[in-house]
Amino acid sequence: MSDSTLPRWTTFTDLPRAHGEPLGSGRLRVEPEDFQVTEVLGFEPDGEGDHWLLWVRKTGANTEWVARRLAATAGVPVSTVGYAGLKDRWAVTEQWFSLPRPRTGEPEPDWGSLAEQGIEVLAVHAHRRKLKRGSLSGNRFRIRLRDCQLDPAALDARLESIRARGVPNYFGEQRFGHADGNLHRAHALLTGAAKRVPLHQRGLQLSAARSQIFNELLAERVRRGDWDRLQPGDCPQLAGSHSFFLAETLDETLHERAVRFDLHPTGPLWGRGEPPSRHTVQALELAVASGLAPWPERLAEQGLDQERRSLRLTIENLEHEQIDGCLTLEFGLSSGAYATSVLREIIDTFEQVQRRDGSDG
Repeated sequence: MSDSTLPRWTTFTDLPRAHGEPLGSGRLRVEPEDFQVTEVLGFEPDGEGDHWLLWVRKTGANTEWVARRLAATAGVPVSTVGYAGLKDRWAVTEQWFSLPRPRTGEPEPDWGSLAEQGIEVLAVHAHRRKLKRGSLSGNRFRIRLRDCQLDPAALDARLESIRARGVPNYFGEQRFGHADGNLHRAHALLTGAAKRVPLHQRGLQLSAARSQIFNELLAERVRRGDWDRLQPGDCPQLAGSHSFFLAETLDETLHERAVRFDLHPTGPLWGRGEPPSRHTVQALELAVASGLAPWPERLAEQGLDQERRSLRLTIENLEHEQIDGCLTLEFGLSSGAYATSVLREIIDTFEQVQRRDGSDG
């Protein structure tokens, strides 16, 4: 199938912004220490059980690469290593991994031997079960941008606006791969042009297609100015959960709950059947999805169910410091949210870094 049959989509850099044009530009990830991420697990280690929970600091390496090295050090299959989420590669990140514990009497692996590979095991706890993907409550970020000079008053105003309204909850460009390669591969998969796609890659590609449909819908809501306001027929999501309900009509109570971030408007993660929204909200979602045909129909054929994702991302404890041409931002985000969706509402970023595996990005 030729490229001319590809649906047209909006790249991440071209998605509309909710708070106005960027206030300037800056260099991101000059060094791994410029992008620091700390995982917030949301529960405590059990203190007993057949697994270890390892609190790991990694530098300049991706999560799967670290998982393979932990497995090799412990002498276990990599498939038995668990982690809650994938973390940025060119960064310093602290996150949890789980591994099976050895039988009684066997020595604990020499975790210190991993230090020269940029992997520090900071703590080891006993735990009852393997760590599952998605089993974290959020992440805390500390990001330094270099070579940027932003007007202090404009920056203060922009950050206050973001605190008050949040930002559009776009899936970040990491989801789509270099030059949107995951979307090209998803199209080949969904149209039958790709054969024998490994299960892991299949999941990534289907997720990329669903994410792009969501981003296109959110982009249209941003253009209309109602991305952060409930509309009749919306499916509000309860803050801090994946639960939602249909609101065919709205009252002051629902509006007030949305203003204080207790409820958020949602958009579709495409699957079987029609979106659970109604009225003009559903009509818009169907119209936007049709613009990416044949993806919606083919996603439904893959057995995926309709799900919902908040259109709005709230920012926790957003703080900043601007000194000597460097802007440092600190903030917390819920699980599944992207720091780049916050940064793009403040500043244009550019980067050119060398990965541990030798690739640029």
